[in-house]
Amino acid sequence: MDTSGDSGLVGLDGRIAGCRACPRLVAWREEVARTKRAAFADWTYWGRPVPGFGPSDARLLIVGLAPAAHGGNRTGRMFTGDRSGDVLYEALYDVGLASQPTSVTPDDGLELYGVRVTAPVHCAPPANKPTPVERDTCRPWLVQELNLLRPTLAAVVVLGAFGWQAALPAFAEAGWKVPRPRPSFAHGAHVPLDGLDLFGCFHVSQRNTFTGRLTPAMLREVLRTAAGAAGLPTASYGERALP
Repeated sequence: MDTSGDSGLVGLDGRIAGCRACPRLVAWREEVARTKRAAFADWTYWGRPVPGFGPSDARLLIVGLAPAAHGGNRTGRMFTGDRSGDVLYEALYDVGLASQPTSVTPDDGLELYGVRVTAPVHCAPPANKPTPVERDTCRPWLVQELNLLRPTLAAVVVLGAFGWQAALPAFAEAGWKVPRPRPSFAHGAHVPLDGLDLFGCFHVSQRNTFTGRLTPAMLREVLRTAAGAAGLPTASYGERALP
């Protein structure tokens, strides 16, 4: 893939949105965009790779897995228009890191305060399961995003074991010293990486949130801890921090 060209996150986001490096993912995301879900029959799906979302001077990065077929693949914004996004952005709002608790469309006015959201795989995969080859093919985008965020980035929350396994090599390629053997994923895991605090959190998937494996309180606690490590102001539940 070509990661050259315009500098900065805006240029990177544009290049990501034009990527066609993984034939299986290209075919799937475009098929979903054509056939749609009945509830979204009047939508024009994005149907392309979904770039990260949030300010270029973010101090906290949240790394997920991949866009949802009828979420980010439909709306064009990470964790937007699906149940996982509902959980994540409500928690960010609860701790004072987002301007509103919902993320429905790219023009809904949502702002993130010092936080950026991205994924190690930028295309919606069949059954929410990218292959190892697809994960590795997409890694250069995450490496470049980390390099661009490096001047301000102080903490990272990785959602789920897949994201953890995908992110650690990217941090190493971007110049952070990753311990060997590589630390295992766990909810609440904390790994210092040369001035960057890395935190693990169960993914905000429906399987985890519906079964109670990940509760809103658990998610808020990880986000609040990571925001503190990043030097971002937070709020107690029910009290919003100012941007």
